[in-house]
Formats: sequence, C-alpha cells, structure tokens
Amino acid sequence: MALVHCTIRIQTTGDCDVHDVTEEVEEQVSVSPVKCGVVTVSVPGSTAAVTTCEFEPGMVRDLKAIFEELVPRARDWAHNRTWGDANGHSHLRASLVGPSLSLPIIDGQVSRGRWQQIVVIDFDNRPRDRTVDVLILGE
Repeated sequence: MALVHCTIRIQTTGDCDVHDVTEEVEEQVSVSPVKCGVVTVSVPGSTAAVTTCEFEPGMVRDLKAIFEELVPRARDWAHNRTWGDANGHSHLRASLVGPSLSLPIIDGQVSRGRWQQIVVIDFDNRPRDRTVDVLILGE
C-alpha cells in the first residue's frame, strides 16, 4: 500500500474564483506508484471548496450566478455582524460544496468523465494564497 501527499499552490482573486486543478492532480497520480486506489483533493480553510464541473467560461459564469442566487453576498448574515469581516456568504457557500473530493484511480489514472474537471472555488471576499492538498492512496 502506497501513500503519497503533495500540494498545489494557487493564487486566487476571491469572490467565487474557480481554478481548474485537474492537470496538476493527474500529473501527481501519474508519477505516483499507485495504479489502483483513490485520490483525495482537499483545500484547507472555511471559505474555499473542491468539486467537479465542466470547466468552461459559460459554466464558470453559471456557477457564480447560482451561488449569488442561493447565498447572496449582500444579505445581512449573522456571521458578518459577529465578526465584522463581511464574508459570511463565503463560509456558507463553501459549506454547501465542501472542502474535499475523492475520485478513484484505475490503471494509474484518475477516473473522471471527459468533461469533468476538478476545480477549487475560492469564495472569500479577498484574494488568497491557497494550498490544495492531494493525497494518493492505493496499490
């Protein structure tokens, strides 16, 4: 059983900034000894999330629009009143999506659909330097 950890660093602009990390994750899997197992992608912090989507400009615009509809920035969130940092919407959006994603590794490759990319979304209300943890486990 092999266990490999690596990190990906990204700089974001915040405000629902979407980053495709598929290539970096697949590169790490391809150089690992794991041929059958699982890869977990995780972003530490409470204002960012990891998911999959078709990473293309229209979908990115749609993601931003749906998050604004579901969890509007301008609402009077209790978190903002408590902490005064105006990012209550960021925490809520990240909570809806979640901080990590696990995908199977089959024959040394990440198992995903043709139009399914791995993305990190930074919901915070300011630019951030994000670390993305990639954990590869298997045989």
